[in-house]
Amino acid sequence: MGHTHRSGNGHDHEDGNGQTNDSAGHAHGHGLTPGNHNKRRLRAVLVLTTLFMAAEVLGGLYSKSLALLADAAHMLTDAGGLALALFAIWFAEKPATPERTYGYYRAEILAALANAVVLIGISGLILYEAYERLRTPPSVASKPMLAIAALGLVVNVVGLTILRGGSRDSLNMQGAYFELLSDALTSVGVLVAAGIMWVTGWYYADPLISVGIGLFILPRTWVLLREAVGILLEGTPSDVNLAALRTALETLPGVAAVHDLHVWALTSGVYAMSLHAVLKDDAGHDEVCLAIRQHARSAFKINHSTVQVERACCPPAETHS
Repeated sequence: MGHTHRSGNGHDHEDGNGQTNDSAGHAHGHGLTPGNHNKRRLRAVLVLTTLFMAAEVLGGLYSKSLALLADAAHMLTDAGGLALALFAIWFAEKPATPERTYGYYRAEILAALANAVVLIGISGLILYEAYERLRTPPSVASKPMLAIAALGLVVNVVGLTILRGGSRDSLNMQGAYFELLSDALTSVGVLVAAGIMWVTGWYYADPLISVGIGLFILPRTWVLLREAVGILLEGTPSDVNLAALRTALETLPGVAAVHDLHVWALTSGVYAMSLHAVLKDDAGHDEVCLAIRQHARSAFKINHSTVQVERACCPPAETHS
């Protein structure tokens, strides 16, 4: 069990490893972020994406297919997004400093935000290009387009399989996963459009399917963007019920009341909490602090806690939760 150091102002601070330290201005150790475990996956998918992007460029030039060249541009964006996600994980590994006491956890969230913005831009370009093609449907060599789109779908499915596990616990990985998912959908659209054009010669298939792809990408990207902005604004994590947390803490032995309660995310899956706890008359400082930290960690997945204990509630300078 971690040792407790009590400062003169009655603060206790717990780091992500369960150790408690005096809160007076020194750097704390931090654990690895969820995205940290996914570097190998990202590298593998980045190599696959880059190789297929080159193949798509050559195929598009050979078949004179604008759809394939557009998809290659999309793949270039995917490769950039994957490289950005990989860089963010490397950057987030940098140790905490006196100037950056929480380290560089937020680098992953900035990467997720950048990926979301890029995906929204891609969706807009897809919809615009679809509009242009509805006005003037292009003539395309459909057989080479069909073969390359089928290969692209296989590459994307392999990449999605590699990244799927990591996308559940990291916004950064989720952004990379959604980039690849959007490209897989593009490959499906190109594949279907190529098949229709090959069989029927109806060239409107390409822009109509492109509209569906663009509209499919937007809602999922909006969710990613909203979550990334929420973390950067230090909002309460969506899976933490602040009212339930307050009620649970106030029912712990020795706790008379809780005020100035704040919960925020440092990065995906790494939550921090600060609060003032008013002690009952017979309560012990160390026992109450330990109970609060353990309950917050086990029931609400909050692994970084700062607790100030008081014998009487001090009126705050301003109103908080």
